[in-house]
Amino acid sequence: MLGCNGRGAQHLPGNPPPIDEQFRMVKESGVFDYFDRMPQPGQEKEYITAAARYDLPMITGLWTYTMGKDEALLKNNLSLTSESGGQCHNIMLFSQHADGHQLSNQEVVDFYLAAYDLAQQVGIEITFEVHINMWSEDFRRVNAVADMVGSHGIPFNFLLDHSHVLLKLDSAEEQRRSGIEAAVASGELILDPFEPDNIIDDWIARNMTVWHSVRPVAPGGPKNLWATDEHGNFGRACQYPFHRPRPGEFHSEWQAYKVEPCKAVVRRVLAHHRRDPGSRLKYVTTEIIDLIDYGMNARYSLFEQSVAIAQWIRDEWEKTATN
Repeated sequence: MLGCNGRGAQHLPGNPPPIDEQFRMVKESGVFDYFDRMPQPGQEKEYITAAARYDLPMITGLWTYTMGKDEALLKNNLSLTSESGGQCHNIMLFSQHADGHQLSNQEVVDFYLAAYDLAQQVGIEITFEVHINMWSEDFRRVNAVADMVGSHGIPFNFLLDHSHVLLKLDSAEEQRRSGIEAAVASGELILDPFEPDNIIDDWIARNMTVWHSVRPVAPGGPKNLWATDEHGNFGRACQYPFHRPRPGEFHSEWQAYKVEPCKAVVRRVLAHHRRDPGSRLKYVTTEIIDLIDYGMNARYSLFEQSVAIAQWIRDEWEKTATN
């Protein structure tokens, strides 16, 4: 199933249309199967009503969590996901505990096991994502945690967001932020999807990807030059237009070849799903969004880019049938 992230159901970032209009746009595009967002706080009724009106279910959704603070929130969100017709809730677990210490792998596993059990009780599943600012930003931890979860006889459900890996290509600054610069330099950790034994291919081969989110990035940047944080820092380079923006819509020169690493990864995910009858992949989503490290203040249409990605994914899926 192919879903559109709810933050992408708008044209200009920061100016989302009414909820009903968002669902109508996604439905009438003809390229999406569902709406990727859990009902937002205080707007639960509007989301559920729109999903029913347009026959566009909210199959997947996500939230961010801090261990030691958000356990009750997690339980409530899992219940809300189930009650609103969802099937999967993605968990983005911050690397830091509420008391300030950095989470160990065992603590990440403990959070996963508790969340998995709660999700089973309400009839849905969970995923854990590779993502900046989260425990998984040091990509070497992903397989270690997956193996530890598996030792309990429970599957590790992975959300592969390759953009958070590819943005660190050709960026020593980004590699330093997650403590992987030395590992990349030594060849212990290979980020380039065109090199043998790279980490993304390893994750795909492990067949643990339940959800694949698709967002182009350009290795090495550019950062989001139209948005700054409270310290005056530009947004990180977590989003790059999929197709050429119109003049004045993007802050930097757009070059088509910079999208190719993203396309290569998506093709491999789809090919694995096509050829492996035991593939665990269930959900694919477009992730063109409006946050500071992504598309905040962009002048290109988030929705047009989302639709273009979705159509490309469908075309590539058809190609796998003949390859």
